[in-house]
Amino acid sequence: MPDTIELSRLDQLISERLDQLLPKKLGELEARRTPSMMIIATKGTLDWAYPPFILASTAAALGWNVSVFFTFYGLALLRKDLDMHVSPLGNPAMPMKMPVGPAWFRKINWNIPNVVQAAVPGFESLATALMKKTIRNAGVAQIEELRSLCIEAGVNLIACQMTVDLFGLKREDFIPEVKDYVGAATFLPMAKDADVSLFI
Repeated sequence: MPDTIELSRLDQLISERLDQLLPKKLGELEARRTPSMMIIATKGTLDWAYPPFILASTAAALGWNVSVFFTFYGLALLRKDLDMHVSPLGNPAMPMKMPVGPAWFRKINWNIPNVVQAAVPGFESLATALMKKTIRNAGVAQIEELRSLCIEAGVNLIACQMTVDLFGLKREDFIPEVKDYVGAATFLPMAKDADVSLFI
């Protein structure tokens, strides 16, 4: 039977060997691990639709596991009929520039008072039309295209069941690619385990 000294020496050798091998093994496991990202999308206007879809499609293209949880007004981004607008009144930092005309005219930042934006009928529709023209001029993908890219890349599109119920919506109102309808109790463990969690 081995004596105490031999066992102590054996423990020391094992400990030294583990110190040598473990960092390398852990590094190999980390290198093979797929990063994950969870995005909470809470807004459904034209301008706020871009961040979740751009971030999700980019991360998926990099090989990440990506899920987007659409809640409250963000649910509009999962609807079959995407009818999005932009509200300059609700976005005070939004530059008001014209997407048409000569270069000098396009550079002017039109500081329109809030009272005018709120009082002039059709101002939001005009701002939306100008934003859509700006997006086309810049060659930026439409929201429908970005959403399709996310679907093709395997992004998990998840709807908040509580918000669906709150707004009296039906599952038929949404695109069939919605992976699941869940509540906060299901979502929170997913966010806890993600490498990156973003609130938009």
